[in-house]
Amino acid sequence: MSVSTDQNSSLSPAAGLRVAVISGSVRKDRMGPTIARWVAAALDPAAALDPAAALDPAPVDLIDVAQVALPDDSLLYPGGGPKSEVADRIATADAFVFVTPEYNHSYPASLKRLIDWHYGEWRLKPATVVAYGVQGGHAAIAHLRGVLAELSVVTTRRALGLRAPWTSLDDHGRYAPDAELSRGLTASLTELRWWAQVLADARRDRPLMT
Repeated sequence: MSVSTDQNSSLSPAAGLRVAVISGSVRKDRMGPTIARWVAAALDPAAALDPAAALDPAPVDLIDVAQVALPDDSLLYPGGGPKSEVADRIATADAFVFVTPEYNHSYPASLKRLIDWHYGEWRLKPATVVAYGVQGGHAAIAHLRGVLAELSVVTTRRALGLRAPWTSLDDHGRYAPDAELSRGLTASLTELRWWAQVLADARRDRPLMT
């Protein structure tokens, strides 16, 4: 699988679209990284769960919020702050998949901090949300859509809510949902990649001046 963790890595447009898969939980024994790897596999035909429905190859950058040290919040000001260690990785991404649990009817503060510490890096790019929780994480999806809209991020119509995914692990601890959920992920990522190409072309040919 083509997965990059190099903070300074970048990709030319000719080499394809770059997708950052962001795991938003920092709790012990969290499901986020497991689900993020499932998403990353679906972006790579060689590792896709359903080879017949595999997407075109996409470079994947896995960003685990638990491994990101952000500056102190006292240094944050509207629209930005000191450059974070993942700012370049977010800036070079053409699209995002946010993997988030639902905590208390919303998404976690750890993910909100990552979002708030960046501004221009998100603008005019698409994102989809893969949320999970006891009831499927749908409140987290709804709350995250509003925040991303404020940052000029286009969220896909399709998003994925996973109900109790910890009950669907295989013998190796990998997330192994039923075929319907796998097809749902493929549909969401197909829409994401369409928006990624459209918005990449628009940013290049018709930049929005605000």
